[in-house]
Amino acid sequence: MARLQGRSITQRTVEALWVAKDTVFWDAALPGFGVRAYPSGSRYYMVQARGPDGSKRVTLGRHGVITADEARRRAAVIIARIKAGDDPIASPTVATPGDEATVAAVAARYLREHVAVRCKPTTAAEYRRVVDMHLVPALGELAITAVGRTHVADLHYGLRDRPSTANLVVATLSRLIEAAAAWGVAPAGSNPCRHVRKYRVGRRERFLTDAEFRRLGRVLSDLEAEGRVTTHAAAAIRLLMLTGCRRNEILTLRWEDVDLEAKELRLPDSKTGPRVVSLSPAAAAVLAALPRVAGNPWVIPGRKPGARLSDISKHWSRARRRAGLEDVRIHDLRHSFASRALALGESLPVIARLLGHAQVQTTARYAHLARDSVKASAARVAASIGEDILPADFGLDAAPAPIGSDAVSPGRGL
Repeated sequence: MARLQGRSITQRTVEALWVAKDTVFWDAALPGFGVRAYPSGSRYYMVQARGPDGSKRVTLGRHGVITADEARRRAAVIIARIKAGDDPIASPTVATPGDEATVAAVAARYLREHVAVRCKPTTAAEYRRVVDMHLVPALGELAITAVGRTHVADLHYGLRDRPSTANLVVATLSRLIEAAAAWGVAPAGSNPCRHVRKYRVGRRERFLTDAEFRRLGRVLSDLEAEGRVTTHAAAAIRLLMLTGCRRNEILTLRWEDVDLEAKELRLPDSKTGPRVVSLSPAAAAVLAALPRVAGNPWVIPGRKPGARLSDISKHWSRARRRAGLEDVRIHDLRHSFASRALALGESLPVIARLLGHAQVQTTARYAHLARDSVKASAARVAASIGEDILPADFGLDAAPAPIGSDAVSPGRGL
């Protein structure tokens, strides 16, 4: 505990606080009003006061989210409530009709003011699905300030058979509560979602072997010749294999974004923002051979005039079934592109650029494949030297197969 040497907690004094270990500084003018400073630079306003039921401590919010003056005003009210024996933060269990602070009302505002403005259509659709299917049915009539740990824990546990969904629902609720605090309709620093431990979700990885790539290529040609997969859908799948692009990056590709002379795709709005995709000769050949539809700007057009193909699921299902790849998702083609790049000796930073990852950490999921490639390379080099320096009867194992062969190509992921 520490004093501010007779000074009050202000924006300037809080900004100047730097500590070697977490320390609480108390205000000189308002007893019970304090700020906790951490070595990381984080600072949280707080209140501690004694009432009829004993001492109580309440976190008011994080410095930067609320100002020192706002924290002081809240502190004065909460200290008075504690001393009177009242609940420090008065919040109704169920909001009154028309109240703008219900979970449903906050969710609607968040979808309107944040999601619709800042998120891409697929992300926005996912937010709406979580809100409509889970949050509003479970907590919609509850005041946002009344959502407690029990509500969050029950909601999370109720979805335990779908761990990814359970984690996503709680993460979305957490964002709603933080938004409500920023709008001033809920107290800052009191998010109960922080106390929920997420379910562990195994990351599924599947990589095509050389033989599987060849089989899938033959199947696509056969299905296209039979008319069971359209020329444009087959081209989309080939481009996914040859570029490592995301599905929507290919399906939303316009001819104006394709530069066959420079061998580039210039994506104006990928998941991580604008980016340029280099085209290999094989990918450029697929695009050059693709027939263009008059009056349609899309590389992969749909059936309706001027529309694009929005879904290739049925085409992909036919191809993977005939190729005997039932467990392969279309996104696994992107994983397989990355694994092949690693097998050929490309570094993780280079692969991050190829895949359009904003951070190399995202590409680190393939680190175990990089280690496999290095081990295989080391084994080949050492085996070659070993033939020259070790006796014939030394018991050497057979030399490892070269990287890229079926013997060492990544199969099922870990």
